[in-house]
Amino acid sequence: MKTDFLLIGQGLAGTVLSWRLLAQGHRVHLVDTPGLQKSSRVAAGLYNPITGRKMVKTWAADLHFPAIEPFYRSMEERLGQRFLEPKPIYRPFLNVEEQNEWMGHSSRDEFRRYLLEIRTTSRYEAVNDPYGGVLLDQCGYLNIPNLLDAYAAWLEEEGLLTREVFDESKLTFHSKGVAYGDIEARSIVYTNGLGAMESRYFSWLPFRPVRGEILSVAQSFSPDEIINRGVFRITLSGGLHRVGSTYDNNDLDSGATEKGKSELLEKLRALINPPLTAIHKHEWGIRPATKDRKPFLGRHPSHNQLYIFNGLGAKGVSMAPYLSIEMSNLLTFNKEPSKEVNINRFFKYI
Repeated sequence: MKTDFLLIGQGLAGTVLSWRLLAQGHRVHLVDTPGLQKSSRVAAGLYNPITGRKMVKTWAADLHFPAIEPFYRSMEERLGQRFLEPKPIYRPFLNVEEQNEWMGHSSRDEFRRYLLEIRTTSRYEAVNDPYGGVLLDQCGYLNIPNLLDAYAAWLEEEGLLTREVFDESKLTFHSKGVAYGDIEARSIVYTNGLGAMESRYFSWLPFRPVRGEILSVAQSFSPDEIINRGVFRITLSGGLHRVGSTYDNNDLDSGATEKGKSELLEKLRALINPPLTAIHKHEWGIRPATKDRKPFLGRHPSHNQLYIFNGLGAKGVSMAPYLSIEMSNLLTFNKEPSKEVNINRFFKYI
């Protein structure tokens, strides 16, 4: 079997990059471990241009966010399903000072494109927002599990997916590319999340994995907007909502914990007034985050046929469509990715 690019892992990174390469007319093949718990399958898939406790514009939002909807809509059209759900995000203000700060932001071009409304009074009786809040545009969530499943089924129909545990010892390099079992490719790309940490070729990269927990709960208040402050709450169907998430980069082994559940419920009670009627699901995953919170894109310093597209962390849904352009430009035109994401920023540590 001959292909242009062999991708290892069909999480969000492998899905997005392979689709980008296929759309450009390249041949791809993916190897994915069956039944592996991926952080992509647990993540809420939220994309949000204003993040953090200080409510700042997320890194490179002006580059990343225009690419989100066109990219995922192209996948929806081909696969015949809907995955992307644009939804405004409502973020309550914590105090009058924050309210005044955002009144100032509303006149600045860098923020105006992401703003729908700024309120100085409460928007909802059910929300703890006595100082009002900001209603954000260009937000929403991606149903990642459904996307991964639908795309995997399509890849299998096209003969482009091998379901097996990737065995790096079977990988060989030669002058014209790489060989893995009966697959020959021009290049190989590690899109396998935390699996790259175990690689003999990429173990030097400073991954900083983060364990996160998320709940699915029943609650009477069901706005169309995503409510986000301290935790996010996304309205699903049937009176259910997703609530998340925790952030723990010290304890990676405990799975879903009572401590995590209590933290989420406490923050939810501080944000939304109506009581819960049930907790339907408690999930967890480990995100492939990085030391400097920027993804890993680039070519291995010693093997010209070996690349990585990884470390997307909690913002993978918003970053992957644009960064897949940078990655494809490296793979096809030898154009280096921007310095913020290029793995050559860590070559001195090898």
